[in-house]
Amino acid sequence: MARVTASVYTSHVPAIGAAMDLGKTHEPYWQPLFAGYEPSRAWMKANTPDVIFLVYNDHANAFSLDIVPTFAIGCAETFAIADEGWGPRPVPAVRGHPELAAHIAQSVIQDDFDLTIVNRMDVDHGLTVPLSLLFGKVDAWPCRVIPFPVNVVLYPVPSGRRCFQLGRALRKAIASFDAPLKVQVWGTGGMSHQLQGPRAGLINREFDMAFLDQLIADPEALSRKPHIEYVREAGSEGIELVMWLIARGAMSDSPPRVVHRFYHVPASNTAVGHLVLENT
Repeated sequence: MARVTASVYTSHVPAIGAAMDLGKTHEPYWQPLFAGYEPSRAWMKANTPDVIFLVYNDHANAFSLDIVPTFAIGCAETFAIADEGWGPRPVPAVRGHPELAAHIAQSVIQDDFDLTIVNRMDVDHGLTVPLSLLFGKVDAWPCRVIPFPVNVVLYPVPSGRRCFQLGRALRKAIASFDAPLKVQVWGTGGMSHQLQGPRAGLINREFDMAFLDQLIADPEALSRKPHIEYVREAGSEGIELVMWLIARGAMSDSPPRVVHRFYHVPASNTAVGHLVLENT
């Protein structure tokens, strides 16, 4: 049967993708950030999964503000790279896994989570930047990817508790798929940042580090953190962190092994957090 082997967590700052695409990774500003991902890249080469279930938020590229699904699952065979206003990133198209995606949708919907089924969708930096960070520049992504956009852009957004419970339902769905697939679940977005208004540029290192600590040690308690606390302490875009709880919920109940942990500020105007956890 399929199984969740690990979870990966990372910010998906668009400027990180631009730095990679323009060959700026060794410049003094960017070098410390990319150095922080080198241990995870080495680990990923030795632990490449068959499928990545990648949780991210669309940035008005696949969905306009006319229709905003709370949870959506990409069930297509391939996903093109979105043009976010300056041309698509020069990265490979994403190969999906329609069979596993359809199975997950069936199982999770029967467990009372309403998913929007998406059979054609372009994927933006929310998905491609994490792939680039962990795999580097490649001619083709080394595994299949199931995109899972979550609405953290237009209120109301799902609660942390709902996201954590969805991760539990996702774990059950994957474990019931009749093929020996190794699956990783990635949670992306965050950490603390605000892009507009009087608090633009806000970064809260203390909040971010406490979030990482609790995500590892007590995710169920963390899932009860109210939205207003994310916004107050981590900025308006800090609410993206609820997506990390989907990935954490998909892990086993045993304490995970921390493969790598990294935190860096700033990257553009954002705090970057990164974590790799293995099931034990």
